[in-house]
Amino acid sequence: MRLDLQSGAVAIVTGASSGIGRATALALACRGVQVVASARNAQALEALVAEGGAEGGGIVAVPADVTDRAAVSGLVKKTLARFGRIDVCVCCAGAYIRGPVAGLTLDQFAESMAVNFTGALLLIHEVLPQMLQRRTGHIVAVTSVDGRKGLPLDGPYVAAKSALTGFMDVLRQELHGTGVHASTILPGRVDTPMIASLKVPLVSSKISPDRVAKAIVSAVEHRKTEVIVPFWGPKSLLLAHLISPGLADFLIRLFRLEGKVESA
Repeated sequence: MRLDLQSGAVAIVTGASSGIGRATALALACRGVQVVASARNAQALEALVAEGGAEGGGIVAVPADVTDRAAVSGLVKKTLARFGRIDVCVCCAGAYIRGPVAGLTLDQFAESMAVNFTGALLLIHEVLPQMLQRRTGHIVAVTSVDGRKGLPLDGPYVAAKSALTGFMDVLRQELHGTGVHASTILPGRVDTPMIASLKVPLVSSKISPDRVAKAIVSAVEHRKTEVIVPFWGPKSLLLAHLISPGLADFLIRLFRLEGKVESA
């Protein structure tokens, strides 16, 4: 059964202080969903709550660090205590750590995994039991096209997003027939504070967070399995990689898809 976002559904959105998470929280709230917005930045969450209220949507702020298991458990418990259920879970929290593999520390890789992969895993693990018990619900993980075809200098990010993409592929199949659905959203470059200093070529121009949020809402409403956004550019690169990884590597070098960090 598809979720009716007009019937007072309840959603948790992490990474909601900015970027995709913030845009998604607003998009869901404007459709009548009661949104529990979470991030570490409590001040930014309060601004989001105010904006959501001004636009007629209902948003509640519950600050939490997705790398803290107790905090994630508390987020879910507070949501259930207030609303009695969780219909939608959107994992948007992310961290972008960039640099050549040989120049990075193991701690930097561990940090990326903690935020981009384990943070989503902890939340999904907490919300899944009540969804399975009620035989309804939708889990959305925002990964990245990087999770299918890595770009140079994105090693920590690619490792974590690849792990999350693979995990969601398994989860979606295991949930078949349970009434709970899972969607994976794979954006290209998105115009968020996380990569504000990264200059990218025109062929991979940054898209707006609102565009990704729209794809997330559509994925929930229509039970889509995987969504690549934007479609043609990233899809062409993934098809090239399927034909020949060497060809895709060449295209990345040709168009300098890794981008360049601009100095402050």
